[in-house]
Amino acid sequence: METRQNRRRKKLRKGRVFFVLTILFTIGIVAFSTTQYWLGTQMSKEAKGLDMSFEEEFQGVKSSDSKVNVLLIGVDSRGEEQSRSDTMMIAQWDGKNDEIKLVSLMRDIYVDIPGYQSYKLNTAFYLNGPELLRQTIKENFDIDVEHYMLIDFGAFEGMVDALAPNGVEIDVEKAMSEKIGVSLEPGRQKLNGKELLGYARFRADEEGDFGRVNRQQKVIEAVKDHAVSLRGVMNTPKLLGVAQPYIQTNMTNTKQIEIMSRILLSGGADVNRLTIPVENGYWDASYPGVGSVLELDWEANNAALKEFLDEK
Repeated sequence: METRQNRRRKKLRKGRVFFVLTILFTIGIVAFSTTQYWLGTQMSKEAKGLDMSFEEEFQGVKSSDSKVNVLLIGVDSRGEEQSRSDTMMIAQWDGKNDEIKLVSLMRDIYVDIPGYQSYKLNTAFYLNGPELLRQTIKENFDIDVEHYMLIDFGAFEGMVDALAPNGVEIDVEKAMSEKIGVSLEPGRQKLNGKELLGYARFRADEEGDFGRVNRQQKVIEAVKDHAVSLRGVMNTPKLLGVAQPYIQTNMTNTKQIEIMSRILLSGGADVNRLTIPVENGYWDASYPGVGSVLELDWEANNAALKEFLDEK
């Protein structure tokens, strides 16, 4: 008959074995992640990278609740000192409700730029970098952001290929080729990084920038859907290694990885999307020295934006 002392010894042995296995598993995961990250850095070690200098330090404002707002700025620097922002988005991750929201801001919106004359929204970044763009968004839309992430399009191709070596599935709605560097045929298919970037940047049709913004949002959602798969999660360290030369941010590396993981991999949550200006909330206009712009019904757009982001 088994004594109480023997049963206690068996429990202690099982506890030790479980503890050792847990330690070994953790070490294995860390070693794998470190190796994958290193492989990613090797894939982009010849890249010139993104190295822009700005006069003003980014003065992000932290949310009082569990939400984190990140200003995503996509540029095609091509080695230039100054570059207009080709893509501007506010990505919000709500940790309390496990929600991801993505707001696309059209680059031709006519705005008041603090300290400068009124001009197109994407000109704010050109004039004085992420901080002036943050101030412009705050002044015109009354929305605060805590962080910014500047992403060169060179990163996008490498990140997609590292995350999804066999491509990311997306439904191409029409034939596309003009000025995107690739030729795409309609239909559901897997696109590599270069093809997916070309799809996202296409605007040579009647939809123009509105169609392009919609495609950019679709691409982000498709990449996120792939990332939440097991294979995507395993490739995430490599993705971060590939992207490092092409990203500038006010976040530390640890914070950057945390925020990117939350936005990209968070709990399988759907991406809720909004484009500003909203439907029937703008009109076309033109000004000397500025060109064609989008004039906004500010009351309608700001009300829709605050409701979408659940801003008080």
